Amino acid sequence: MKTTQNKKQGFINGVIKGTAILAVVIALVYFIRYLIYVRNYEDTNDAQVESFINPVSARAGGFIRDVLFEEHQRVKQGDTLVILDDREYVQKVKEAESMLEDTKAQLEILDAGIRSAQTSTLVNRDQINSAKAKLWQQEQDVKRFRNLLSEEAVTVSDFEQVQTRYDVSQSDYSAAINSLKTSDSRIRELQARYNSLFAARKRAEALLGLAQLNLSYTVITSPYSGYTGRKNILEGQQVQAGQPLVSVVNTADKWVIANFKETQVHGMYVGQPVEIRADAIPGKTYHGKIVAISASTGSKFSLLPADNSTGNFVKIIQRVPVKIIFDDRDVEDLKAGMNVKITVKMRQTN
Repeated sequence: MKTTQNKKQGFINGVIKGTAILAVVIALVYFIRYLIYVRNYEDTNDAQVESFINPVSARAGGFIRDVLFEEHQRVKQGDTLVILDDREYVQKVKEAESMLEDTKAQLEILDAGIRSAQTSTLVNRDQINSAKAKLWQQEQDVKRFRNLLSEEAVTVSDFEQVQTRYDVSQSDYSAAINSLKTSDSRIRELQARYNSLFAARKRAEALLGLAQLNLSYTVITSPYSGYTGRKNILEGQQVQAGQPLVSVVNTADKWVIANFKETQVHGMYVGQPVEIRADAIPGKTYHGKIVAISASTGSKFSLLPADNSTGNFVKIIQRVPVKIIFDDRDVEDLKAGMNVKITVKMRQTN
């Protein structure tokens, strides 16, 4: 009986010893693996998935006519999100169009006046040529009658008549020249008015373009494909230019910002491969690479950076932001703001 009990007790003691030894061996194996891991890898769970979250703002003020999206709705680039009441902007466009048409009509009138004045100068030039020919003829008659008068072949009265006709021709010639100058001045005046109206036409075209641009702002579209955020607006609500209406999360571009301790970043380099594990998706490992390492710690970018030159100093390990992009394309399940764990295999130095 005692022999049987001694055997059972010896067996139990052996199992206990074996279990203890096995536990020690397992603990030793895990400890060795941990030492190897700590030596060759750096990791952090202070990392989040990031993506562009663009606040879509109104570029024109007015009352909301239609809201065409729901919360967290999938949208594509160019999809209409909000439509504002555009009646006031339509009237602005019509007003700008009427101003432009009026300016064009005035330009056409001036253009016709310039062409008419240019034709008048041609008539004036013909009149000058005619008056010049008559003046030359009268000048020859005066010379001829002066010679005849010296020979007493004509009377003084006849000579005075010829001289009077010469003076009249000279006045006609001078009047024709002055009429041409007047026509040229008129053309220059009309041309200046035309240039002024042409500039007014450019201004009217610019005002029309601006009115049409403001009208287009009443239709607010998605800047890129993604998902909408919270819906905080309703039909009939008044909005101002620059007021954010909804945010759109760009799901096409995602990356990770990992905040490593300052004691961990030594040896990291751009292009270094990393492993990414999301807390929300257990068992799945994503792969990526480092594309940027911040030139300063995160605390230096804070609104009120710490000033260690005053008061008591408490040393705190700083963290350095590291940007990581995904090599995998299937990252649809990862949402902006999700926590992830980053593991980096450090470069071995000989």
